[in-house]
Amino acid sequence: AKALIQAAKRGVKVYVIVDGYASQKLSKDFIRVLREAGIYFRFFAAYFKSKHFYFGRRLHHKVFVVDGRYSLVGGINIGNHYNDTAHNVAWIDWAVYCDGDISARLRKICEARVQGKGRRSFVRHTMLEIQQKNKPVILARPRINDWVRRKREITKSYLEMFRHAEDSIYMMSSYFLPGNLLLKNIAAAAKRGVKIKVIVAGISDVALAKYAERYMYGWFLRHGVEIWEYQRKVLHAKLSTYDGQWVTIGSYNINNISAYASVELNIDIYNE
Repeated sequence: AKALIQAAKRGVKVYVIVDGYASQKLSKDFIRVLREAGIYFRFFAAYFKSKHFYFGRRLHHKVFVVDGRYSLVGGINIGNHYNDTAHNVAWIDWAVYCDGDISARLRKICEARVQGKGRRSFVRHTMLEIQQKNKPVILARPRINDWVRRKREITKSYLEMFRHAEDSIYMMSSYFLPGNLLLKNIAAAAKRGVKIKVIVAGISDVALAKYAERYMYGWFLRHGVEIWEYQRKVLHAKLSTYDGQWVTIGSYNINNISAYASVELNIDIYNE
C-alpha cells in the first residue's frame, strides 16, 4: 500500500479493483487512505453479499500491469499467506512475468474493468507474437472465462491441451474438481497413451473441497491418471502444461466454479 501511495504521489495513475466478497474485510480507514492519495479504488460488486452469503460473479483475476509493457498474471493474491516469514511458510503459487506487447492487451482488459463496460469493450484475443530487440519471438495470449459475458476461453484452452497432447500433461490446481466435459477429455487423452499427472493440495484451506477431491481419486486412478499431493503447505497454484512446450497459468482452477461462476484470467504461452 505504501508503494502504491508513493507512486500516486509522483503522478502515476494507480487503479485498484478487488473482489467485493473476498476483500470485504478491508477497513474503511485503509480504503480512505488510498483514495486520499489519489488512487482509484473500487470493489467488484456482487449481486448480493453478506459475511456468510454470496450471490453473483466473483472477480478472481490476479493481474498487475505497469505502463502497458510489464505485467504479472497468476494465482497469487496480495496477502501474507504468500510470504515466507519467521512464523509462516508461504503457500505455493505461481505467476508469469511479461515484458512486451501482451501487457498492452492486459491493460485493455483492466481498463474495461475500471470503466465498467460490458462485453463490447473487450478486445478479441488471438495468439499474439511478441517481438522485441534481441529477444526471441514468443507466442502468448490472454484468456478470459466469464460465463455471464459468454466467454469460455480458458476452458477451450484446456480442451485444446487434452486433444493436442501427444506425450504428457501436468496439471497443478488448488481445487481440482473437473466437470463432466473435462473429465471426458481427460479420459480420452489417457486412453490414447498420454501420461497425465495431477498435483493437488495435501493441506487445503477449504476442507470440504479436499474431501470432494479425494472422493474423485478412484476415478482418476482407474483411468491411469497419477495424483500427487503437495504436503509442505497449502497449494494455491493454477498451472497446466503439456508436451514440454505449452503452459497456461493464471487464476483458473479446474472446477465448475471457475468454469461457470468466477471471472477468470489466464495467459497461454507456446514456447519450450
